[in-house]
Amino acid sequence: MADEFPVPETRVLAVASHVVSGNVGNKIAVFVLQSLGCDVAALNTVQFSNHTGYGQWKGSRVSAEEITDLYQGLKQSYLDEFHMMLTGYIPGAAAVNAVGAIAKELRAKAEQAPEKFFWVLDPVMGDHGRIYVAEDVVPAYRSLIPYADLILPNQFEAELLSEVKITDMETLQQAVHTLHDKFSTPHIIITSVNFNSSTPPTHLTVVGSTMTSTREARLFKITFPAIDCYFSGTGDMFAALTVVRMREAVHATPGLDTVPSWISDDSVDALDLPLARAVERVIGSMHEVLSKTSAEMKQALEGITIPEDAGQARLAKSKAAELRLVRNLSCLRSPSEDFKAVRI
Repeated sequence: MADEFPVPETRVLAVASHVVSGNVGNKIAVFVLQSLGCDVAALNTVQFSNHTGYGQWKGSRVSAEEITDLYQGLKQSYLDEFHMMLTGYIPGAAAVNAVGAIAKELRAKAEQAPEKFFWVLDPVMGDHGRIYVAEDVVPAYRSLIPYADLILPNQFEAELLSEVKITDMETLQQAVHTLHDKFSTPHIIITSVNFNSSTPPTHLTVVGSTMTSTREARLFKITFPAIDCYFSGTGDMFAALTVVRMREAVHATPGLDTVPSWISDDSVDALDLPLARAVERVIGSMHEVLSKTSAEMKQALEGITIPEDAGQARLAKSKAAELRLVRNLSCLRSPSEDFKAVRI
């Protein structure tokens, strides 16, 4: 039965937001990870009725002290054995530091076998040139990324972390090099690249790199058609899929799962990296799910009268745009192979 799943036994600590209704944060991550064979411990950083894209919600954020207390509860019952950790939205610098302390402790536990713990960090701070966390969150993340194995910033977040303004492929490469060289970050995926923000893109690009032993970048990119719709939770789905597909690709590479941070030998070309193979499969699943969601959203909106009131219209559109995951499980388990990495 184990052959049904793409990864060996994998226990993941997933730290992210939670909503009662809808699909964002850990609501997505837990479903994706469990559907693909991972055992997940979910530590929720917020508890909201629905995601904030609706423009209104109820609920509360979890404090740094509560995050630490929840982890201590796991420890006291010997429930703190994890192969991987995935971190998403964290509310505030103090909470970011609390989560970082957990990651450092898990890393220290694996000191005798550092390859046995892998941290995927999504530094959720903003997008499209707008920061939506407190200013002190940025330096908090900068202090933590040297401890992460794989980071998943979008283009704007990559700028914040590297302090390099990304305007073209040359400056993007400079930002990636800075993250590898300055922070020793082994693996980087910039999850959405679009150099022309003045018009809606027809295509989007994901850029990835695994550093060499001398911290040089091995860059690749995958370009795919953009879908003319705004979805919430896409970053969370991307991150959860990346956890599984990276573990899968490494497990399929003889001996690599015994190497710290799963860094491939310098002789491995960018297109042969496990990271590149992982992202190809992630994009395959993502594009299928988003295409199906877009089609079902249009169908749902055609069947109702959109309220004239702007607030009510936003609620209707947000509900229709919720990611369709449960009924499209095959897209997660058997992704299309339409999108291939190319060398930069």
